[in-house]
Amino acid sequence: MSPVAGAALPDLATSGGLFARLRDAARPSWESYVAHPFVKGMGDGSLPEASFRHYLVQDYLFLIHFARAYALAAYKADSLADMRSAARSMSAILDLEMGLHVKYCAGWGLSEADMAATPEAQATLAYTRFVLERGMAGDLLDLHVALAPCVVGYAEIAAGLLADAATRLDGNPYRAWIEMYADPEYRTVAHAQVELLDRLSSARGGEARFADLTRTFDAASRLEAGFWEMGLTLAG
Repeated sequence: MSPVAGAALPDLATSGGLFARLRDAARPSWESYVAHPFVKGMGDGSLPEASFRHYLVQDYLFLIHFARAYALAAYKADSLADMRSAARSMSAILDLEMGLHVKYCAGWGLSEADMAATPEAQATLAYTRFVLERGMAGDLLDLHVALAPCVVGYAEIAAGLLADAATRLDGNPYRAWIEMYADPEYRTVAHAQVELLDRLSSARGGEARFADLTRTFDAASRLEAGFWEMGLTLAG
C-alpha cells in the first residue's frame, strides 16, 4: 500500500538508546539535515529537477564509498557475526542497491557511464572521507556512529515528509524517492542500525565515550546537510 501524506510513522529510535541520545545532543545539526530546503523541496515538489539530478549523480559516487565503509567494518569487526553482517551490507550495496539506483537514475536521463565519469563534488569528498577516517582512526562503534545519520536519517526524512501537511504526493516527481525510504523494508534496515548502535555501545564503552561519539554524529549530520546544499546549489 502506498504511503499517504499526513500519516505519521513511529520513531525508529529506541527511547534512551544511543541513537536517540546522539540525535538529541546534536539536535541543531540534525534538524539542519532532516529539514533542509532540499528535503522540503522534494516534499512539495518544488525542488528544481537539475538539483535532484545533481544529487543523484553524487549519490551514486557516494554509494561506492559507502560500500568501502562496510568493507572497513568487516576489517574492524572482532566477531565472525559482525564480519558476516558487514559483508552482507557491502554485498547489498554493490549487488542490489547500486543496480536499483542506476535503474532509478535512468528514469531521470542519467547513464551509469556518465555518473561514473563525473568528478566527486567537494561535499561528497568531505562526507565520505570523514566516514572512512572515523572508521580507520577509531573502532567499529565510531564507524557506525558516522554512518548512522545516512542510514537512519533517510528513513526519518521520508517519515517526516509523510507527516508534513505541506507534502504533495500526487503529481510529485519525487514521490518514488519518498516512498522508497518510507517503505517498511528500508525502515527495517534503519531500525537494525539503531539496534546495532546500542549493542556496540554496550560492548565498547559507549557511555564513557559519549562526548566523542556526539562530535562524530554532529559532524556527520552537518556533512549530510552539506550534501543536500551541494545538490540544491549545483555545487561541484
